[in-house]
Amino acid sequence: MEIRVQSQNIEKALRDLKKRLQLDGLFGELKKRRHYEKPSVKKKKKQLEAQKRRQKLLKRSRPSGSGPRPGRSSH
Repeated sequence: MEIRVQSQNIEKALRDLKKRLQLDGLFGELKKRRHYEKPSVKKKKKQLEAQKRRQKLLKRSRPSGSGPRPGRSSH
């Protein structure tokens, strides 16, 4: 990865570097590896994240405003 500094603007170059590192997922990886995580805990977290993604996709795919929503009573 290469970030070029143009016209002595180091602050902008640092912002660009941080943005690229964040997009690459480096900060998230560092956060995960900060402490040891047992394989069973890793597996559980991975399953919860997958479930959240599925729920999010279902929520987005449902047409908004058509009919009653699950969990809501109509009385």
